[in-house]
Amino acid sequence: MPKRILAKLNTGLTGRNRNLRQVLLATSVFAGAAVLAGLAAWASAVAVESRTTEAVRTRLVQADILWATVSADGLQLLLTGTAPNEAARFRAVNLAGSVIDASRVRDLLDVTPVKAIEAPQFSVEILRNDDGIQLIGLLPKTNDPKEVIAQAEALNTGTGVSNMLETANYAAPDGWDAAFAYGVQAMQMLPRSKISISATQVEIRAIADSPDQQRRFESELARMRPDGLATVIDISAPRPVLTPFTLRFVKDAEGARFDACSADTDRARETILAAGVAAGMVGRGTCTVGLGVPSPSWAEAVRQGISAVNELGAATITFSDADVSLEAANTVGQSDFDRVVGELQARLPEVFSLTATLERKTDASAGPAEFTARLSPEGAVELRGRLTDERLRDAVASFAQARFGVGRVQTLTRLDAELPDGWPVRVLAGLEALGEIAHGSLLVRSDLVQIEGVTGSQTARDRISQILSDKLGQGQTFRVAVRYDEELDPLAALPTPQECAEDVQKVLKTRKITFPPGSAEIDGATAGIMDALAEVLEDCPAITMEIAGYTDSQGSESGNQALSQARAEAVLLALQGRGVDVSGLDARGYGEANPIADNGTEEGREANRRIEFVLLGQPEPVTPAAAATQPDTAATPPADQATATAPDFSGDDSPSVAPTEKTRRPLARPSRDG
Repeated sequence: MPKRILAKLNTGLTGRNRNLRQVLLATSVFAGAAVLAGLAAWASAVAVESRTTEAVRTRLVQADILWATVSADGLQLLLTGTAPNEAARFRAVNLAGSVIDASRVRDLLDVTPVKAIEAPQFSVEILRNDDGIQLIGLLPKTNDPKEVIAQAEALNTGTGVSNMLETANYAAPDGWDAAFAYGVQAMQMLPRSKISISATQVEIRAIADSPDQQRRFESELARMRPDGLATVIDISAPRPVLTPFTLRFVKDAEGARFDACSADTDRARETILAAGVAAGMVGRGTCTVGLGVPSPSWAEAVRQGISAVNELGAATITFSDADVSLEAANTVGQSDFDRVVGELQARLPEVFSLTATLERKTDASAGPAEFTARLSPEGAVELRGRLTDERLRDAVASFAQARFGVGRVQTLTRLDAELPDGWPVRVLAGLEALGEIAHGSLLVRSDLVQIEGVTGSQTARDRISQILSDKLGQGQTFRVAVRYDEELDPLAALPTPQECAEDVQKVLKTRKITFPPGSAEIDGATAGIMDALAEVLEDCPAITMEIAGYTDSQGSESGNQALSQARAEAVLLALQGRGVDVSGLDARGYGEANPIADNGTEEGREANRRIEFVLLGQPEPVTPAAAATQPDTAATPPADQATATAPDFSGDDSPSVAPTEKTRRPLARPSRDG
C-alpha cells in the first residue's frame, strides 16, 4: 500500500514539472519577440530621424542658411543656432516646415540682438569728366568737406565742382580714413573716372587715352592701395584710330618679323600673327587692334601677302590702307618673282592695289646723294648731307628743333640744287620717324629711307612704318632696323595678364593646394605654395582671374558644391591675407563638375579634388595651321563665338573708311591737317 501511494505521488510531481517548463519556454519566446520588435522600432525611428535631418539640412544649405543646426529628438526636429535677424529665423523655420510636417519642427533659434542706434553707412561717389567734378555722399564728422572740395577745385576742371556732400555727427568707422584718402588720390590721377568709396572697399572705373596709359594707371593705383583695402579697378582704353592702317612684314637674312602690325579685331590679330609664325617668325609678336580698317577683308589680304613673302624667301610687303607694296630682294629670280606676284594679284581682294618691285644690284661707284641724321643717347641730333636750298635747310633745322628740343640740333649740311624730286618730303618724313626712337640714325637716298636704332617702346616700329608709308607713298622703299631695349621701357617691368597666368600655372605645377577631408581650411603643408602664388600675383595689378574649386564625386551633389565654393573662397582669403590685390579675382565652386580623371579610382578622385586659376577675358588663339586654311572671319565671326569672354568688335558701328565700290585703285582718303 505505501509503495503504490509513493508511485502515484512521483508521477504527479513529474507532470507538474513538465507543465512548468512549458510555461517558462513560452514566456521566454514572447519576451524575445518583444525585444526584437523594440529593436526594429528603434532602428526604424533612427533611420527616419537621420533621413529627416539630412533632408532639412540640405534644404537650408541650398538657401545659404549656414548658421542653423539641425538635430532630431524622436519625431521632433530641433532647430538651434543664432539667426542674424528675426526675418532670417522665420525663413529658416518655414523652410524646415516645407520639408516635413510643420508641427514636428521645434524652434530653438536665437536672434542676434539689434543695436539701439547704429551709425549710418558712410560712402562717397566721385564723378570726374571733362565737364567738371561731382562729389556725392555722406562723410563722418572727422572729414571736412571743404578740404576735398578744395582739392577738386585745384584740378582746374573748367566748369568747377558740384558739391552734394553731407556730414553726420559720428566717428569714422575702421578703414574709412585710408579708403577715403585713396579715393581722393585716384580722383586727382584719373581725368575721366567714377570712384565709389566705402569703409571696406573702393571701386574705380575710368577711361584711359591709350593702352600704355591704362597700364600706368593700373600700376600706380596698385602701388598706392593701402594694405587690407579691397579694391575694384576697371580701367578701359578705347581702340586707337590707326591712320594710315599699316602693316609691314619683312623676311631677310635676319629672319621674319613685323615692322608694323595692325588689325581690326582680336580674331584678325590672331590670324595675322599665326600667318607670321607660319612664315618663319620666332615668338608670338605684337599687333595693334584699332579703328580705320580699309576693308573687312584686311586679315585675309594680309595673310595672302605674308604667304607671298614666305614663298619669295627674301622680301618685304607693306600695307598702307588699301595700297600694297611688295619689294623682293635682288636674290629672288625674275621668274619666281613674276609667278608669285601674279598669284598674289589674283588672290588679293579687289579693293587692294598692288605695286611690286624687284630690287636691282646697285653700282657702288655711283656715289648717290645722301642726307643723314644721328640721334645720340643724350638726345643731341647731328644733321649732315645734302639739301636743296636755304629754305629747306631752315625748315629742316626748325622741324628738328621742334622735334628734339631747342639747342640740341647741330646742322652741318650743304646745298645741292640737283637733288631728286621729292627730296624735302623724304628728309622731313625721315626726321619725324627718327623722333620715335631713343637713339639711332637716319639715312635718306633717292631709292631708300632707312631708320636704325634702339627704342624703349614696343610700338615704335609700328609708328615708324606708319609715318614712312604714309609720307613717302606707295611703292617707295624704306627700311626699319629698330631694336627694342627692355631697359629703356618704363612699362617693361609690368607683366601682361597672359604672362601672369602662365606664372601662376608654373607654381601650381610644382604642388597642389590641398585641404583636410571634408574641410575648407587650407592644409598647413601647402603654405609655401600660397606664398609663391602671392609673390606672383603681387606683380599683376588688376588681373582678372577666376579661382575655381572642384571636388570628387563622393558625397551629395549639394554638399560638394558648397565645399568647393568654401575652398575657393579660402584660397581667395589666403591671398588677400598675404597682401594680394584680389579685386579682380572671383572665387567660384563647381562641385563635382568637369572631372579631369576617373572618379572610380583613388588616384582619379585625388586629381579631381583641385583648385584652378583661369584667366578671364582673353581671346582664343588661332594656330598657324588653322590660319593657313580658314577663310577670313575678322568681320563676321561664327555664331558660336558670340558668347566668348573676349571682346568682339565685329559689330562695331563706327564710320568705315572702306570704299563703297570695288575699284582697282582705292578711293582717296580724306585730307588730314598737318
